[in-house]
Amino acid sequence: MHALTQLAIVWCSVYVAVFLAARTRLTPVLYFLAIGSLLVNIGILPKQPDPFITGLADLGIVLIMFALGFEESPSRFVSSVKRSWGIALFGAIVPFLVGYAVAEYFWGDYHMSLMCGLAMTATAVSLTMVSLKSAGLQTSEAASGIMSSAVLDDIGSLILVAVLLPIASGIGEITAQGLMLIMLKVIAFFAIVVFAGVVLFPEKTDGPLARVPVLRFFAIRSLLAFDRGQHATLSVLLVALSIGLLAHAFGFHPAIGAYMAGLILKDEYFRFSHDLGTNYYERTRQVVDNVAFSWIGPVFFVNLGAHILFEWDILLGVAPQVIVLFTGLFIGQIASAALAARYTGNFSNADSLLIGFGMLGRAELAFVVMDIAYVQLPILNTEAFYMLMATAFGLNVSVPLTIGWWKQRYMETHQA
Repeated sequence: MHALTQLAIVWCSVYVAVFLAARTRLTPVLYFLAIGSLLVNIGILPKQPDPFITGLADLGIVLIMFALGFEESPSRFVSSVKRSWGIALFGAIVPFLVGYAVAEYFWGDYHMSLMCGLAMTATAVSLTMVSLKSAGLQTSEAASGIMSSAVLDDIGSLILVAVLLPIASGIGEITAQGLMLIMLKVIAFFAIVVFAGVVLFPEKTDGPLARVPVLRFFAIRSLLAFDRGQHATLSVLLVALSIGLLAHAFGFHPAIGAYMAGLILKDEYFRFSHDLGTNYYERTRQVVDNVAFSWIGPVFFVNLGAHILFEWDILLGVAPQVIVLFTGLFIGQIASAALAARYTGNFSNADSLLIGFGMLGRAELAFVVMDIAYVQLPILNTEAFYMLMATAFGLNVSVPLTIGWWKQRYMETHQA
C-alpha cells in the first residue's frame, strides 16, 4: 500500500474519531487507538506501516509534547518537580513489582519476569496529557504533577533499561562505570536545557555572555522576529526538533526534549519592537496546536493503536494472565501514584486521584522494551508478549475513560 494511501486512511479515521468523541463526550485519543487497532486487524492498514507513516508518527508525538510544554509555565513546572519525586518513585516501583510478580507466578522465568516488570514501569505521558487537554484540565496542578513525575519516571526507566537488559538477556554485566555514565548523561542534558533557558535564550546585554563575540548578539527573540515574525512558527519548531534530537543523543525519547523546549520558550520572547499590536505568541501557539492535535499528532495515536494485533487463539489462552496483570496494575498504579501525590507532594485529594488516573497509560518505552525482549532478543515467549500488549491496550483505554469520569467531580471539588 502506498504511503499516501495510508495517510489518507489515517486522516479519514481522525475525522471519524473526532465525530465519535463529540457524540460520546470522550477524548478522541480513545478512538484514535481503537480505530488504529481495528483497521490493522481487518486488513485495511498493513501490519508493517510505511516508513513515511512511522516517521510522521514520530514527528507527531514530538509536536504534541512541544505544544503541551509551550502552554506550561516554567516556574510552575520546576515547583511541581520538587513535589513529584514520590509520584515518580512509588508510581514506578509498584507497577514493576506487579509485572514481575505476575510473570514469575505464571511462567517462573526470572529473565522474562524482569522484562515484564520493566515494560510496565514507564507512564505514557503523551496519552495522558492529550486526554487532559481534551478534558480542559491540561493547566491544572495535577497535569503539572503528572508531567514532571513522568519526566523523572522516564529518566528512572531509562536507567532501569540500561541496568536490567544485560541481566535479562545474559549478554553482559552491570558496571559502576556504566551507571556513572548514565547519570552523567542525565545531568548533562538537563544542564544544557537550563543553560539555554536561563542564559542563552534571553537577551543579556550585560551578562556573562556580553563579551563573547557571537553569543552576545544571540537571543531567541532575534530568530523569532526574523522577516518581521513571519517565520516564528518555523523557528519554534526548529528549536523543538533540535532539543528533541539532543535528548535522543543523550538516550531520552525526543518527545521529552520537545516538551522541555516548549517549557523554556516564554511569551516575552514574542514581543517584537517593530509590532506591538500583534500577539505573535498566541498566533504561533494556535498554529502549533492545530498541527499537533489535528493533523500530524493524531497519526501517532492511530499508528500506536495499529501495533495491537489480535491473534484470538493466543489472546484467549492468556486471558487469565491479562486479567490478573491489568487488575493489579490498575489498582496498584492508581493507589501508589495517588497516595504519593497526597502524602509526598501535598496535592489535594482530587488532584491526587487525577494523578493516579493519569499515570495508567503505557506506550513508548513499553513497546520499546517489548520489541527488544520479543523481536530482537528471545527473552519473552509469545504468551507473555501478548499479555503485555493486551494489558497496555487496556491501560491506555482506561486513561481517557477514568479522566472523563473524574472530570465532573474534579471540577465540582475545585469550584467548592
